[in-house]
Amino acid sequence: QVQLVESGGGLVQAGGSLRLSCVASGRTFNMNVMGWFRQAPGKEREFVAAIIWGGGSTYYADSEKGRFTISRDNAKNTVYLQLNTLKPEDAAVYYCAWRPFFSENYYYVGSYAYWGQGTQVTVSS
Repeated sequence: QVQLVESGGGLVQAGGSLRLSCVASGRTFNMNVMGWFRQAPGKEREFVAAIIWGGGSTYYADSEKGRFTISRDNAKNTVYLQLNTLKPEDAAVYYCAWRPFFSENYYYVGSYAYWGQGTQVTVSS
């Protein structure tokens, strides 16, 4: 069992920044993968970024490369998503998620076993 709690969402103007946090508790190991996804109203949940817990390798959706950065603090069991140069189309509920090991389908929603409750990001134009 893994518990995930996100925080850090809020209202920001276009061009601004936010840092989302996800604290993990329970069964976490070095080979685990932590992912960030987002879901806007009326749209499907989509992959944003992922990180391998132990080695720190990172993976991004092409559309967010260069603006978003995923990182982790192993001592705090926390994964972060730094959102920079935010655009109105970035507005969504952001979720962190956990899967037990890495494979090439790391971007697939269905491959993650545990999810947080989500944190709302709103971007005003």
